[in-house]
Amino acid sequence: MSLTGKRIVIGITGGIAAYKSAELVRRLKERGAEVRVVMTESAKAFITPLTLQAVSGEPVSDSLLDPAAEAGMGHIELARWAELLLIAPASANTLARLAAGLADDLLTTLCLATPAVVAVAPAMNQQMYRHAATQANLATLADRGLAIWGPARGEQACGDVGPGRMLEPMELVAEVERHFTPQARPLAGIKLMLTAGPTREALDPVRFISNHSSGKMGFALAAAAQELGAEVLLVSGPVGLPTPAGVTRIEVESARQMHQAVMAHIADQQIFIACAAVADYAPKTVAEQKIKKTASDTLVIELTKNPDIVAEVAALPDKPFTVGFAAETRDVEKYARDKLSRKGLDMIAANDVAKAGQGFNSDDNALTVFWPQGRADLPLAGKTQLARHLLILIADRYHERH
Repeated sequence: MSLTGKRIVIGITGGIAAYKSAELVRRLKERGAEVRVVMTESAKAFITPLTLQAVSGEPVSDSLLDPAAEAGMGHIELARWAELLLIAPASANTLARLAAGLADDLLTTLCLATPAVVAVAPAMNQQMYRHAATQANLATLADRGLAIWGPARGEQACGDVGPGRMLEPMELVAEVERHFTPQARPLAGIKLMLTAGPTREALDPVRFISNHSSGKMGFALAAAAQELGAEVLLVSGPVGLPTPAGVTRIEVESARQMHQAVMAHIADQQIFIACAAVADYAPKTVAEQKIKKTASDTLVIELTKNPDIVAEVAALPDKPFTVGFAAETRDVEKYARDKLSRKGLDMIAANDVAKAGQGFNSDDNALTVFWPQGRADLPLAGKTQLARHLLILIADRYHERH
């Protein structure tokens, strides 16, 4: 597509991926965009302002306190000029400063002063990316409405392998094109409900039965669905994750509470994604007082089956497009296709949670998606990136049906 006349500020921070920024600017210019570059001091250790000036055709800005520029309030002018501010690469340090709301250089000041969408393309060592502080900063930024594009995974300059690579220039160009293209929001106007996280089935006032689901995949799907245009209702089990920007959240504890919340709102939905790890069984009775330890070496708990939420939704006379999840430890395709058929689903996303580094409590995942007439493999990636890919598949199948 053409980006003719689109006004884009590219922010470049310190990191070896800065060498790709010149190619990114060049490709955006090829598509007709007007591009201005802002560099941090650290970025200039990796690539020169002269290089970026040559490919952008515009002077490079690198100082908040440039007397010539600030005579006309240059940073405010640039902030108002931009239709999109993309920081690529966005270092771990820059993400932390943005999350803290600092404005101690030109780039961070622009992020606070601009009314435009701010997007970041994280680029750092895989351990830095996985660190709890970085993940918390990314969650904070996403909650404030910043777009997180990437990262990719693979071999890094330091020799490590894992998530943290900046998306390639053409991948970022595609993200920019999607941002500016209304038809790139394939879920625009669609009401979408999804479930996420675990459920807790009470034994007594202090104990419960649950599972290892962190809710990260479901919350990534909720955020991506909102970005793709959907009106998102998220029914979440107990997790410590912030609600994605623009998403309506209903919090529940047990499978029966989740079932009640889903069925109370399902009539208005066009797509339903059952991503939660719902307990199949719950204690038949819940003790009113804490169960005390006895001399016996065993404790017998009678369980009763919980409602099958996704099967009940799929059986509705006017059902939404229904997508299930299958977390398996073996024979993934066999069990996934059986669940797809047995429960009358339109699509199912299956993952092998027995593999290290993906699935429950991980920031990465890989999925194999099945539907009656086909399948698609989504390789290991960050859950944010994977969620977008899965939702585009869902949107394609949904529109084929409607």
